[in-house]
Amino acid sequence: MGQSPEFAATTKALGKAMTERGIDLVYGGGKLGLMGVIADAVIEGGGEVHGVIPEMLKDLEVAHTGATELHIVQTMHERKAKMTDLTDAFVALPGGVGTMDELFEAWSWNALGYHNKPFAILNIAGYWDSLVDFLDTMTEQGFVSQERRKHLIVSDDIDDCLDRLAAACTSEAGSFTW
Repeated sequence: MGQSPEFAATTKALGKAMTERGIDLVYGGGKLGLMGVIADAVIEGGGEVHGVIPEMLKDLEVAHTGATELHIVQTMHERKAKMTDLTDAFVALPGGVGTMDELFEAWSWNALGYHNKPFAILNIAGYWDSLVDFLDTMTEQGFVSQERRKHLIVSDDIDDCLDRLAAACTSEAGSFTW
């Protein structure tokens, strides 16, 4: 859940905002931590929750049995590919190495043309500030183009984040990956 109670509170509010807008959730399939918080919020709001979890993590992450649909795959590569297939946009909340992996894979797959789906960081309580500064340094030093850097939506406001993702979707957004 992280150190700040704001992480869980904002994650729950995001789930509520998604259901109010008719946006379903595609996510990692667990019921612990912020993954569980957002899944529970979407379920409580009457939205659909589509979990994707590798067989080996099913018990470790304690798969969310309340999900509308739970896809069990063999590998993390299959998990990310399935989540990308099922979603219209990506939102990164505070998280660890797995969150970073999924954020950067969504971005690199977009850059390589494997998908044209928007991606964002919801910067709760300044969690992502240091990463955003580093990404700006990468851009300043010529390793990321200004155009590519603009593709990453960064917002500290739920409605702004959802509005910008919806505007960037090539089709009407029906599901977001957390």
